[in-house]
Amino acid sequence: MNGAAPPAIAGRRGGCQQRSGGRRSPVRPAPVPPPMAAGRRAPPEPGGGPVLLQGVFGAGPTPGAAACSLALTARELQVRRPGGSSGGSAGPDAALRLADCVGSAAFPAAAAAACFSLVCYPFRGPRWGSPARQRLERTFRVSLGPDAEGNLRIAQAWSRRIRELSVPAVPTQDGDSYGVLPRPCHALVLLNPHSGAGHALEDFQAVVQPMLAEADIATTVFITERPHHAHEKVRDEDLSQWDTLVVMAGDGLLYEVVNGLMERPDWEDTMKKPLCILPGGSGNALAASINHYAGNDHVAKKKLLTNCTFILCKGLHTQMDLVSLSTASGKRLFSFLGFGWGFISDVDIDSEKYRWLGNTRFTVGTLQCLAKLRVYQGRLSYLPAVPEQDTPPAPRDPHAPVTNGQAGRVLPPAGTEALGALPTDSLLVPLCQPVPAHWTVVPEEEFISVYAIYQSHLGTNLLMAPAARLHDGCIHLFYVKAGISRVALLKLFLAMDRGTHLDLNCPHLCYVPVRAFRLEPRAAAGIMTVDGEALACEPVQGQIHSRLCRVLSGS
Repeated sequence: MNGAAPPAIAGRRGGCQQRSGGRRSPVRPAPVPPPMAAGRRAPPEPGGGPVLLQGVFGAGPTPGAAACSLALTARELQVRRPGGSSGGSAGPDAALRLADCVGSAAFPAAAAAACFSLVCYPFRGPRWGSPARQRLERTFRVSLGPDAEGNLRIAQAWSRRIRELSVPAVPTQDGDSYGVLPRPCHALVLLNPHSGAGHALEDFQAVVQPMLAEADIATTVFITERPHHAHEKVRDEDLSQWDTLVVMAGDGLLYEVVNGLMERPDWEDTMKKPLCILPGGSGNALAASINHYAGNDHVAKKKLLTNCTFILCKGLHTQMDLVSLSTASGKRLFSFLGFGWGFISDVDIDSEKYRWLGNTRFTVGTLQCLAKLRVYQGRLSYLPAVPEQDTPPAPRDPHAPVTNGQAGRVLPPAGTEALGALPTDSLLVPLCQPVPAHWTVVPEEEFISVYAIYQSHLGTNLLMAPAARLHDGCIHLFYVKAGISRVALLKLFLAMDRGTHLDLNCPHLCYVPVRAFRLEPRAAAGIMTVDGEALACEPVQGQIHSRLCRVLSGS
């Protein structure tokens, strides 16, 4: 028999204590700070380490600028002005953290001099609100003699060393695979000018392009003109000329890009090319998640765009899980964010008519859907990340039938797939068959909402799965059972703004980390969504595929 979902899991938070095999332990996780890396705000460290370069230069590009003493360490550029602190334990008058630096350049100046400059984006805290990255450029004049070429060589040596030291250190965590974009770098930018409130192109030109130029990232901008335009572009184009694919839009355009790439015969090689998301839509869930993983404070709008562009400029990328979804009609889709049915999907799709409001559209949509709260009937089953009590062990038959997205289709044995075949859904059986005995079937069959999410954020202001990470090998399954009051449901969503909704211990909210799930609606009623895009309501199942693509990430 299929195991029943234990009532003790309602309102409880599930932790993730193991990375391998997508296994998670259903306990409340202890907060573990992410490692220091590009895009993370950190307190300055005294000293800065051994001095690698030092010299006395003009504190500005113009002749006659006051002299200053510079000392370059592996972590910062220390600046001391005449009459300032020197020697002993006293620190420099200013210290520019190289972790905040996106670029440096050297160039000749008047009177046989030369200059070198660096551009940083340190966090600056306002009197109220969250700190934000703000541009800071410093230029220093080299005029050590009448030899113009000699001065330029010195400026170039400083600029080159600053660029080398500004490259983020690649973490060496066990099991993680990190990389850094090359310099110079070439990026294909796929931009939807109608995303969100319709300001994506304007924001790209005002905020993103200048930062990328400073970081020596050249761009080719492709502006989409219709639905599926980006899907066709990445499916058919020779992508070898670009080092990264950048999406400047909402999550829906990245969904197009991911599925277009997965349709290529060379998808395995193409999916190694790092993807980058820059928030230009309404929800911007993946952008908010990556900002969260980087250890940054919660921000939105231009501040979030600046943070994500800074992460692109630093160039650190890592692996990300994808979920394979199979429908009863034979479709197979790949998802990076989440699958939903019921209330949350209703809000997402019904609020499309308020797109001009930006992120505020979801607040309006939530209130409207609360007023006409609906109950959805269906059967929900899942494969827990950690086996639950009183459930039989998983079968060990390596030839067990699995589905590749078409109901009833049995795949050939492992190792005999054709070249370029998509990854096998080895945890799933055909939708026309019952779920395996070691799966759990939820006893309730009336729901307000079902949502399977694989990132931390459902939207810019919705921290739905605080324990989620880019490649934790886990689907975070949430479902709200029928019977919850409108007030209690509203409280859940208000608490989700801070990620504390599970702390409310609401008996109608259930959360369990899983590796696979199946949802079988009793009728074709309600809206289904995948990564924010509408999907026909029909039986669907999905499983996690660990580390299937790469994405720009601050840590």
